[in-house]
Amino acid sequence: MTGFPYRLVATDLDGTLLRGDGSVSPRTREALAAAARAGAAHIVVTGRNVGWTRHVLDDLGYDGLAVCGQGAQVYHAGEHRLLTSVTLDRRAARHAVDALEAELGPLWVAATRDGADGIVLFDPAGFPGLVPERIEGEPLAAVPYADRAELWAEPLMKLYLRHPELDDDELTEAATRLVNTTVGVVMAGPGTVELLPLGLSKASGLSIAGRRLGVRGADTIAFGDMPNDIPMFRWAAHGVAMAGAHPAVVEIADEVTAGNEEDGIALVLEKLLATG
Repeated sequence: MTGFPYRLVATDLDGTLLRGDGSVSPRTREALAAAARAGAAHIVVTGRNVGWTRHVLDDLGYDGLAVCGQGAQVYHAGEHRLLTSVTLDRRAARHAVDALEAELGPLWVAATRDGADGIVLFDPAGFPGLVPERIEGEPLAAVPYADRAELWAEPLMKLYLRHPELDDDELTEAATRLVNTTVGVVMAGPGTVELLPLGLSKASGLSIAGRRLGVRGADTIAFGDMPNDIPMFRWAAHGVAMAGAHPAVVEIADEVTAGNEEDGIALVLEKLLATG
C-alpha cells in the first residue's frame, strides 16, 4: 500500500453502500476502514432523513458526519446530534402540488417532517410498504394520513410524489418543467420523486459538511446510483456509478464499478489503496 489519492470518500446508501438486505458487506467495511487508515474520511450522503439513517450508521460504528435528507440535514453520528437542517417552505410546496395536479391529475403525496426524529406522513393508497425495515422489531417512524391537510401542519423537510400512470422519469420531467422555479425536483430511487427546498442537493449538504471537515470537492471520490447523486458527482473530483445505476448517472460518471451486491465500492477503493 503506497497511499490514497483522496481525503474524503462520499457514499450514497441505498443501491450503493447498502446491499438489498440493508447490510454492508465485510469486504466493503474493511475497504472503508483501510481508506480511513490511509487518511481518508468516509461520509454517508443519503436521501434518507436522519431518523431512517441513524440505525445504519450505528451498525457501522460510524461516528463522523453524515449528510441526510438530500442535503437538508448534516448530522453528527458520534454525538447523535443534528447540526444543520433546511426546511421546505410549506406554502411553496402546497402550491407546487396544486400546480402539478392541475396539469397531471391526482398524485399520491408523502412528506418528511423536519428534525432528527421527523416522521414520514404517507398516503397508504400510493405508498404501500413504505416502511419495510424495522429497528429492534419496531417499524421506522412513518404514519399514514387520511386528510392531506395533515401534511402542512408542521415544518417539512421534503415531499415524495407518485403518479398512478406516469413512471419516475416521466413524473420527474413533468415536475421539473412545471414547478422547478419554486421548489427543487429530484428522482432519488424507484418510486421516489421528491420536492425539495429550491437549490438544495446532496452537493450543497456535502459542501457544508466538507467545510467542517476541512476538505473540498477536489479531495473527494463519490459513489452513487440515482439522479439525486449527480450534483454530488459534479462537486467531487471523481464520481463512480454503481452497475445498474440510472443512465443519467452512468453518463456523467468518471467510472462505473460493480453493483452494491458485488462490493463495487470495495473494488474501487482496494485498487486505489494498492496503486495510489
